[in-house]
Amino acid sequence: SGRRFALVWVLALPIDASGGGVVAIDNKIEQAMDLVKSHLMYAVREEVEVLKEQIKELVERNSLLERENALLKSLSNNDQLSQLPAQQANPSSTSQQQAAIAQPPQPAQPPQQPNVSSA
Repeated sequence: SGRRFALVWVLALPIDASGGGVVAIDNKIEQAMDLVKSHLMYAVREEVEVLKEQIKELVERNSLLERENALLKSLSNNDQLSQLPAQQANPSSTSQQQAAIAQPPQPAQPPQQPNVSSA
């Protein structure tokens, strides 16, 4: 808001009526343009800082996801990995395949016999 006030102040300066009006107007325009330029540069610098922070966060997230992906691949079997290209081609099966990869199949166990107590 201080920059806006300065811009208004520069434009509100009285113009000399003794023939120096054109020079005064040129000076006011130049000052106003310099003020606009500095304001834009400040805004751009702020935006660059925000974008740098977002990039940093995205790089960190990408690294985390790559490590997670490597871990999941190491825990999965070849049958599950062979389904991955089909997953990319068929988005509707994505959630089923992700569930299969996230939870590797349990080894087969013989059915348990019910406990029968003799009375």
